[in-house]
Amino acid sequence: LKGHTHTECGMLPPERQIVVGICCMMKKSKSKPMTQILERLCRFEYITVVIFPEDVILNEPVDKWPLCDCLISFHSKGFPLDKAVSYAKVRNPLLINDLNMQYYIQDRREVYRILQEEGIDLPRYAVLNRDPDKPDECNLVEGEDHVEVNGEIFQKPFVEKPVCAEDHNVYIYYPTTAGGGSQRLFRKIGSRSSVYSPESCVRKTGSYIYEEFMPTDGTDVKVYTVGPDYAHAEARKSPALDGKVERDSEGKEVRYPVMLSAMEKLVARKVCLAFKQTVCGFDLLRANGHSYVCDVNGFSFVKNSMKYYDDCAKILGNIVMRELAPQFHIPWSIPTEAEDIPIVPTTSGTMMELRCVIAVIRHGDRTPKQKMKMEVRNPMFFDLFEKYGGYKTGKLKLKKPKQLQEVLDITRQLLVELGQHTDCEIEEKKSKLEQLKTVLEMYGHFSGINRKVQLTYLPHGKPKTSSEEEDTRTEGPSLLLVLKWGGELTPAGRVQAEELGRAFRCMYPGGQGDYAGFPGCGLLRLHSTYRHDLKIYASDEGRVQMTAAAFAKGLLALEGELTPILVQMVKSANMNGLLDNDSDSLSSCQHRVKARLHEILQKDRDFTDEDYDRLAPTCSASLVNSMKIVQNPVAICDQVYALIQSLTSQIRKRMEDPKSADLQLYHSETLELMLQRWSKLERDFRMKNGRYDISKIPDIYDCVKYDVIHNATLGLEDTLELFRLSRALADIVIPQEYGINKVEKLDIAYAYCLPLVRKIRLDLQRTHEDESVNKLHPLYSRGVLSPGRHVRTRLYFTSESHVHSLLSIFRYGGLLDEEKDQQWKRAMDYLSAVSELNYMTQIVIMLYEDNNKDLTSEGRFHVELHFSPGVKGVEEEENAPTGFGFRPASAENGQKQTDPGSLEDLSRDETDRAVPLSEPITIQRRSPLIRNRKTGSMEVRVKEQYTKFCFEGCSMVPSIYPLETLHNSLSLKQVNEFLTGVCESAADPHTRTTRGQKQTLILFNYLVISATIYHGTFLSRQLFQPCLTPTTSRQWTRTSPREFLLPFLSDPESMELWMESPESLPLPDTPLEVDTTHTSEP
Repeated sequence: LKGHTHTECGMLPPERQIVVGICCMMKKSKSKPMTQILERLCRFEYITVVIFPEDVILNEPVDKWPLCDCLISFHSKGFPLDKAVSYAKVRNPLLINDLNMQYYIQDRREVYRILQEEGIDLPRYAVLNRDPDKPDECNLVEGEDHVEVNGEIFQKPFVEKPVCAEDHNVYIYYPTTAGGGSQRLFRKIGSRSSVYSPESCVRKTGSYIYEEFMPTDGTDVKVYTVGPDYAHAEARKSPALDGKVERDSEGKEVRYPVMLSAMEKLVARKVCLAFKQTVCGFDLLRANGHSYVCDVNGFSFVKNSMKYYDDCAKILGNIVMRELAPQFHIPWSIPTEAEDIPIVPTTSGTMMELRCVIAVIRHGDRTPKQKMKMEVRNPMFFDLFEKYGGYKTGKLKLKKPKQLQEVLDITRQLLVELGQHTDCEIEEKKSKLEQLKTVLEMYGHFSGINRKVQLTYLPHGKPKTSSEEEDTRTEGPSLLLVLKWGGELTPAGRVQAEELGRAFRCMYPGGQGDYAGFPGCGLLRLHSTYRHDLKIYASDEGRVQMTAAAFAKGLLALEGELTPILVQMVKSANMNGLLDNDSDSLSSCQHRVKARLHEILQKDRDFTDEDYDRLAPTCSASLVNSMKIVQNPVAICDQVYALIQSLTSQIRKRMEDPKSADLQLYHSETLELMLQRWSKLERDFRMKNGRYDISKIPDIYDCVKYDVIHNATLGLEDTLELFRLSRALADIVIPQEYGINKVEKLDIAYAYCLPLVRKIRLDLQRTHEDESVNKLHPLYSRGVLSPGRHVRTRLYFTSESHVHSLLSIFRYGGLLDEEKDQQWKRAMDYLSAVSELNYMTQIVIMLYEDNNKDLTSEGRFHVELHFSPGVKGVEEEENAPTGFGFRPASAENGQKQTDPGSLEDLSRDETDRAVPLSEPITIQRRSPLIRNRKTGSMEVRVKEQYTKFCFEGCSMVPSIYPLETLHNSLSLKQVNEFLTGVCESAADPHTRTTRGQKQTLILFNYLVISATIYHGTFLSRQLFQPCLTPTTSRQWTRTSPREFLLPFLSDPESMELWMESPESLPLPDTPLEVDTTHTSEP
């Protein structure tokens, strides 16, 4: 019955041996880890190992089982645990793993109970027992985006686990805002560990644990204890992410050793002792800065780690000898040796090491954004407004499926009621309600990221826009309903984002080509080993979130649906204005800029020199070029309007043609929806007074760009001409909406992206200060360069406004002086020639560290700034502006007058700036993917290859412009001082009212208003004039301040709200004066 005889262990037996019995199923006892560990255990002079045959375990009574002094026995499928318990009772061996506790480990409810009693952090959970004897434990209420289990509410995403630990069918349910459905996890089958399902309803049979889903950035940590003082930890890709199991060349699941924090080591000790399992595996979720235990598996070994096999056999042998040697009178003392071997630092020459990558990226290609406004007065809408707390702020956003369904129900009911009437005013209202109904019914289901309805309270109805409306207006309050739809990420946009994510890997050392062929290198290895501290943020718009998820899918080589990736990898950054902006509430500066733009573009004559000075004071090359194409703005608007009319009539003709009845356009649009889109622009662009609404130009360009790219097969006439003309107008309007002169550009930029600038500044600082990040365990990570270091990546996905604003800050905020820095001068000329910041525009900041420089030296950290204008436009290739490539020769080496396109010169310069090496670097002109496998400084070669690779392969995405380097020899100190300066000047009392002043001012003005209202007098409208926006100005003509401010004054929380965010209040920036002409008291 001996598994390993003495001769196998290579020695003769002494007088008395300690027998260690292995009692488990054959699949486990013959496994590679067990074989490796037992082989090592036999090297202990006094230990003999006996493996119980499976046939004996299953078919023989326990008194026929082999004798042993120490028993290693554990349950797995088919194992008779009851017999093992009886054997232990009869023979009383030393138990390495307690047998009775293994009953508990098979029940997730018991596991969680024990963890809770031990004070170990675990996810918030509730148990649903479908047990006829315990009806009070079976209360389940299922909502669309949550479940309520025995009174405990779990919002989606949440996890549903069967109570039996042997059942691996764990489901994760996703919220409708992320696309709904569920991920179904199961025991690994081949290369799959989970599959996405559109099913959103929870299971209705069986007992389950429901628990909060923990966002872990896509990795699980598996911990393996051998006694309370030893824990080995490995990371693997979370099975919930895309369900594809990463396997190495031998077909084993790829796992990466990681270091546990002191707190996590304490958790490992507690788990080991609480479950009385010396050898014990459990799962950790690292989320929100905490570690949570979500599963305890009992006896399990690490696979494929020689170091672990050595450690495990040594610890088990020592436990056996410590406990049993005295009673066997065996001379033995515990060997003393240091637990943690000191880490040997690795050198990487004086080549700089990549420490941080920060990228701000615009979302991918989308469907045209559309909106419709209508005034509603029906009580049903007011009830809805009140139901969701609209009166608190006077505004309400409805995005959830349940809310949109309520709007749709009201709309359907009103259309039925209006069906009987036929006067023209009702007809207009009917057509708007029909449109509201059509849009809400699109796709046959609500996915919250496709559509939204905004309601705004108007105490006196909608202000009249022209004198003809006087008679038809109704007094009393109303709600302005704004329906927004479209603007979804298209399939093309998904592909762009995923491809760019894949290409982004070449930012990282060794990230090119087949990463798996080069162990320990490349971004994917980096991410999985926790050397990569990656966080992805996105604004709360659906198209932005989906772009971020698709990018992550490409970057980390994930597979399958975007929903699971979105839920786990993408953090929504909408809480603090980091990436979102309320485009409905424009700053006063933006209103002034828009008014000036409208005024200049309404003149029916060719642009004069004065117009060039007024409209292009920054002398932007692309802007001046567009003005030359336009010449007379009104004449071009006339042409654009005529082309839109021609387009709508062509679409109508197509619709009459029976052949076109079922014609499907791109992204399942119909001709009818296309006509709606263009008819609305035709109606809105030319106003009743015959002038043009300049604010519609970006929408026209947006629509025609979409149709030229995606619906060209329709063969509609003159679309390219409409595209050319509207682009010329848009190239004037869009960039200038973010400020015309430098001061305005900065003022508007601060309003949009000050929180983002602050965050970038922190990201750059934390890289060299914060060392608490998850680190790779250096002892287990052969082939990984400098294991103690990590790379921080922060990706921010956002919309056009943030990209324009951030670029304005770098261009006009005073980072460098163009006159003194030639590289910056070339960069500014290049940016000046870029006309459009298209989809997937990128602003990238990279931070390097030179380990050979002194820690306090300014040259220790080095920053590079890169930019790409995103997706290539229609027919743009030949006249697109060109930069100087990615990471070109630095400014100080620029005197060589190298040809900017010459790869050889640039690569040589790259090498010169590196260090003298022990061997020369060969420049391989053939392929960047051929790897030099000689010894030497690998990181230098990697970086030199990566430079070449990015030149030869550009961005590897043919449809997206490659990154161009704006500057590559900035110091961290320089950049930090610049960003600090930006943050301070954005709150400078001379340029903007500081928060404290604004709060004092609000308080003062609040008292003035209260006093004025108390006296029943009116504030003089003239005093308000300088700070009134066009919309508020109209309201002041008809209302007293009391009525205008009622929404703000009616709610007791509003005062606190103003003090928290003074910017939200529509009050002037100067103290008010009271108009006392109507009152006897001063």
